[in-house]
Amino acid sequence: MNPPKSRIDPKSEIYQQQRNGMLALVEQLRALEGRAAAASAASKPAFDKRSALLPRERLARLLDPGAPFLELANLAGYCTEDTDPQSSIPGASVIAGIGVISGVRCMVVANDSGIGAGALSALGGRKIMRCQEIALQNKLPFVQLVESGGANLLTYKVAVVHGSSTAGGAYLPGLSDYVIMVRGRAKAFLAGPPLLKAATGEIATDEDLGGADMHARISGLAEFVAEDDADAIGIARDLLAKINWERAVAPGAVDRPPKLDVDEIAGLMPLTVRKLVDMREVIWRIADDSEFLEFKPAYGRFTVCGLAAIEGHKVGFITNNGPLDPAGATKATQFIQLCCQAQTPLIYLQNTTGYMVGTKSEAGGMIKHGSKMIQAVSNATVPQITVMCGASFGAGNYGMCGRAFNPRFVFSWPNARTAVMGPEQAATTMAIVAEGTAARKGRPVDQPALDRMKQAIVDNFESQMSAFHTSGLLLDDGVIDPRDTRKVLAAALTICAEAQARQVRTIQFGVARP
Repeated sequence: MNPPKSRIDPKSEIYQQQRNGMLALVEQLRALEGRAAAASAASKPAFDKRSALLPRERLARLLDPGAPFLELANLAGYCTEDTDPQSSIPGASVIAGIGVISGVRCMVVANDSGIGAGALSALGGRKIMRCQEIALQNKLPFVQLVESGGANLLTYKVAVVHGSSTAGGAYLPGLSDYVIMVRGRAKAFLAGPPLLKAATGEIATDEDLGGADMHARISGLAEFVAEDDADAIGIARDLLAKINWERAVAPGAVDRPPKLDVDEIAGLMPLTVRKLVDMREVIWRIADDSEFLEFKPAYGRFTVCGLAAIEGHKVGFITNNGPLDPAGATKATQFIQLCCQAQTPLIYLQNTTGYMVGTKSEAGGMIKHGSKMIQAVSNATVPQITVMCGASFGAGNYGMCGRAFNPRFVFSWPNARTAVMGPEQAATTMAIVAEGTAARKGRPVDQPALDRMKQAIVDNFESQMSAFHTSGLLLDDGVIDPRDTRKVLAAALTICAEAQARQVRTIQFGVARP
């Protein structure tokens, strides 16, 4: 195969501007992640006083040292309840990701009780539900480190109860297959002592009502009682080591790194969505040996499709060098069908302003060709993974397997923009409507008011279309450094491959506790 003919000049002024802009966004991302960790760590004196480990310390002890951990929904809840970007804490008081415990790849969720006592917000509940969806889809054991005053009702595999598990939160261990509780710290009850007294007049201590020893000896809720947080983590690791579950296969078994420098991805993307970029440049810096076999390169040239590999995983890439036109949609549809036939996972690198509009494209069948592409995406039988690399506007978000079309994973670069249309287009559309309304009523156009309206629309779109905002609403599974794209995709593909090979034996009854 001929080597890629990159047109990128890393020494050029434009490249350096784009790189500096991207690195500034990555620095902002890291600062936000650090804000959540710092807010949790601020509670360390209180945790030390009760001889407890901080949530991130528990997580570090639980996971195999050196094994990859794919953090998910790192910005969940950002600027939702607290709308101030300078103070809002991302993560929704939940730490979540896919990691390896005693050689077993697991979905791991920890209530960050260092922040607001681990109480679940609306976005925290949605984050856990999304993690459960991923675990079910990829046949992963679900391990939760519980310390929360309440929660939605979900199903779990292993629950480690470090502290309070009250009201709805009590069902977390109740619906688990294995429950580990920390003696003297873990509590599980539907109503705590104050509510119990208010509701029934009965007076009881925490321990008598829902302590670890009571649940181990009398109610039967707990399978194991640990002496402290560290002991509980040790029991969880021992449990995962002994259950009959396939060991994880670490990504990176095939050492064929790209021939082009992965670090150069940081300067590939323009600072504005109006400027086109050749997305082959991205693929060449992600794929093994930078090899990319392009499919129908002379047909539907705005849409780029082709075959490659990522750390040995065979994949099909679909990406955009412009809007989706009738030929491009037709090509993508055929390519999706061929990948499904060969059981090849699909990677969508989104960077499009949407489907082409205009008399020529409408006459060319844009609606029917776009529809069949969306239908192919909806019915694809292989894992689909989406990376939001730039613009994701209008129906282009659908055709390129956006969140609503249930890709196995969705990740965003920090420069990504998602909207029903571009802000300028939205403002101009509304201005045209306003001008038409004024003309029909025989009124003069108030140009200053029209200009203010247009600017307000642009400002509103700009404030809501950034990756930091959309990720806060859980429209992706996390914002990543573009230079980590190959590593993140390799981990996701390994998870998908293990799920494909794993056979889970279903049961028709609930947990049979005494």
